[in-house]
Amino acid sequence: MTTAPLSLEHLIRPSSITEGRPPVLFMFHGYGSNEEDLFSFASELPKELCVISVRAPYTLQPFGFAWYAINFDAEQGKWSDDDQARSSREKIMHFIDEACKTYHLDTDNISLLGFSQGTILSYAVALSYPERIKNVVALSGYINERILAQAYEEKKFDHLKIYASHGQVDQVIPPEWAQKVPDFLKNLGIEHIYEEFPVGHGVSPQNFHSFRKWLNDKI
Repeated sequence: MTTAPLSLEHLIRPSSITEGRPPVLFMFHGYGSNEEDLFSFASELPKELCVISVRAPYTLQPFGFAWYAINFDAEQGKWSDDDQARSSREKIMHFIDEACKTYHLDTDNISLLGFSQGTILSYAVALSYPERIKNVVALSGYINERILAQAYEEKKFDHLKIYASHGQVDQVIPPEWAQKVPDFLKNLGIEHIYEEFPVGHGVSPQNFHSFRKWLNDKI
């Protein structure tokens, strides 16, 4: 089911809860993918969650979508458009506000799940607005400090919990980048788990079962 009125295209699986405001999980796909990708997880996730999978705002050719451009040139090599990434961070926060209001969701129980570029944006949203986000499932990504809100480190992080994982043979995002995450989160006092799995740039069944159990315990 696709809903038009909100600012970003998305798919939604309603919560099984019929009274009150249900908890919500927002999903953010990787570079070149779309909202259908992670939504395949939805049927296996806790039924009380309202699951909303979001399409990134930038269109790629010939197909797919991105949260920000990744460019290649002779001088800079591979580089990310941080201005677009910061813009997407704010678009996501605006969309979260819209969706919670439209679908009558619990604004005190918001979780994010990202993969790859979607994880980078999930970190950016949660670390910039830690008072708004309860849980993050961060798959195959890393923290880009350049796209975090100014003075983010002065905020309170006691509301936020993070599950991070990465493939040990990931050829897209080096494991070394993800391995910096635990110390970064520890320095901010954020409760977290970091795991690695013997896969490339993807989510193994063991990884899925691990983050699902973690999420089920946190919502």
